Amino acid sequence: MRILLVEDEPKIASFIQRGLNEQGYELQVAYDGKSGLSMARQGDFDLIILDVMLPLMNGMDICRTLRMEDTVTPVLMLTALGTLDDKVEGLQQGADDYLVKPFHFKELIARIQALTRRKNAPVQTNNISRIADLILDRNKKTAHRNNQEIMLTAREYALLDLFMQNLNRLLTRSEIAEQVWGYNFDSNSNVIDVYVNYLRNKTEKGFSSKLIHTVVGMGYIMKEN
Repeated sequence: MRILLVEDEPKIASFIQRGLNEQGYELQVAYDGKSGLSMARQGDFDLIILDVMLPLMNGMDICRTLRMEDTVTPVLMLTALGTLDDKVEGLQQGADDYLVKPFHFKELIARIQALTRRKNAPVQTNNISRIADLILDRNKKTAHRNNQEIMLTAREYALLDLFMQNLNRLLTRSEIAEQVWGYNFDSNSNVIDVYVNYLRNKTEKGFSSKLIHTVVGMGYIMKEN
């Protein structure tokens, strides 16, 4: 598994590189934002670990640029900025997860495994889900509605996949956290709600019917009206 680390602090970069190499990951390191963006564009990576505060170009701008270029590689943000607003901003720029420094290495490994698990899942045949005019093709890892392709981040795709595997069934926030994030996630935060809103904007805005419905105090359900 190939990972790109964009981190300008040599000690932190060395610590992460040594630990991930010991776990069997192949790691390339960039020490400034412009180099990181160039490497991300040129390399075939399974994951990008991206610091926020970088020289030449910050991590938020890198992530936003990659998403505008339709890069779907999962992005894990690393930062010392740990407020909820900072996390939400990172997610809005297209990051799939957010880890605040300082962190335990075991948690970094858990998040890497969660982000790459679905990306590297074996391809299944005849694996297409449909509700109304929304189609999810797991063979091609694509989603379309009314014949229009919907560009999704890795986390948004995982969330849509979960909903479409459970059509007409209520999913609690705890279930969503376990199935999509894959580790002990704080389901009392609003990050899940933020991602549901991202998915709604992409799959419902401009279309005739709503598919993802809120069950107040309980969770969400995907169904036709």
